[in-house]
Amino acid sequence: MKKKVIFFDIDGTLYDHDKKIPESTKRAVRLLKEKGHHLFIASGRSPFLIQPVLEELGLGSFIAYNGQYVLHKGDVIYRNPLKQELMEKIYETADHHDHPLVFMGEETMKASVPNHPFIHEGIGTLKTEHPEHDLSFFKEHDIYQMLLFCKAEEEDQYEAFREEIDLVRWHEVSTDVLPKGGSKAEGIKRVMERLSYDQKDTVAFGDGLNDREMISFVGTGVAMGNAVNELKQLADFVTKPVDEGGIFHALTELGLIEE
Repeated sequence: MKKKVIFFDIDGTLYDHDKKIPESTKRAVRLLKEKGHHLFIASGRSPFLIQPVLEELGLGSFIAYNGQYVLHKGDVIYRNPLKQELMEKIYETADHHDHPLVFMGEETMKASVPNHPFIHEGIGTLKTEHPEHDLSFFKEHDIYQMLLFCKAEEEDQYEAFREEIDLVRWHEVSTDVLPKGGSKAEGIKRVMERLSYDQKDTVAFGDGLNDREMISFVGTGVAMGNAVNELKQLADFVTKPVDEGGIFHALTELGLIEE
């Protein structure tokens, strides 16, 4: 069998609802590595929030920020930061409506306000503390993604920016702000170019709305049993939920590992 390039989302895919990786998933990853497949994390998380997963699974390559930052074995092969002028305009709008922002760079993240319950609520689900307040940060560093904290019905306040950004909601009180057209699928294209692989030899696992482009693009798109319905409809295969051995089950059904 030709080796595959396999991409795993983290939250709700590798991580269960307690932010732990099931033992069956760890075993599946070990078996894939033994067979020589290329394994990548593909997450909306930042590089510094992906690092614990890489260490636990013994992986060294990832797509971060929903495709805006791609690293292969220690070498950054793609960067797509938000434009400075655009971020300043979005900040002005967000500040006017009392919507906090979190600016996400390569090594850390900073908040537009010193303390906000929406940031505590959203960031807290990632087992991460409220970032420090630092408005100079986004003016002095490359920012690959912003987190905008507002309710879904308030997103229309940002309609004027829709030609330059995509909003991808990941929490009741927060949405990702990405460069227009930025997605995990775009990151995967950069990996395919780097490794000289065809689309048909790519596999991806996901559960959320930010996995739509990735699941649609790869040769075999797998939706977790706990995935949103929209993703399940796009997938080639729907497996069991993450906490029921979903990744191991799918990989055996697809013939990529054996029991």
